[in-house]
Amino acid sequence: MGKKGPKKKSRLVRAAKRAKPVPLFVRLKTARKVSSTPARRHWRSGRLQVTEKD
Repeated sequence: MGKKGPKKKSRLVRAAKRAKPVPLFVRLKTARKVSSTPARRHWRSGRLQVTEKD
């Protein structure tokens, strides 16, 4: 068993999925008007609000 609880792990997985860049076909389709996502986050500089109790 790992040290992360299921609640914490699901929150981290959701954050990892959101941190991905916008696909290239979306940029091309919108003529690069949509080039970034507001949920973009760097793993080192942007910390998540995840506690150990979760």
